[in-house]
Amino acid sequence: MRINYSDEDVIKKEKSIFLAGPTPREKDLISWRIEACNILKKLGFDGVVYVPEYSTWKPKESYVDQAMWERTALSEATTIVFWIPRHLPDMPAFTTNVEFGYWLHTGKVVYGRPDNAEKIKYLDWLYELDYNNKPINNLQELLQLAVTKTNEQKLNKVLIK
Repeated sequence: MRINYSDEDVIKKEKSIFLAGPTPREKDLISWRIEACNILKKLGFDGVVYVPEYSTWKPKESYVDQAMWERTALSEATTIVFWIPRHLPDMPAFTTNVEFGYWLHTGKVVYGRPDNAEKIKYLDWLYELDYNNKPINNLQELLQLAVTKTNEQKLNKVLIK
């Protein structure tokens, strides 16, 4: 597994998972993506994991550079994992709402959130409507689904060629 952080060039044309969701803005908050990467490693994922945070886990420096990196990586991703542990006021995930709606139509999305996530009823409804699936409330189960989906997509591309 290779982790591709947003302070690096986007790795292209690889089997990949993008970890979408809120990014901590406070120094004291630990990113949920650290746990997600550890889970993906334990699951044996052998592709690229796009992490829209700096490799140093410091806050972003340039808004436009960050947004362009994310747009490129989201376009490249085989699967987009939306994990939304929304908690107000420290993890509002307002940008995540827009990204969720923007990328939902691609068919590349898997979505989950903990049971205590706040203000997610509309996202749950959209996901159920468009994907005929319920959101997953466990990060490990969500990532297992993402690995399975990503591997199936890669296999389908190989078989079609």
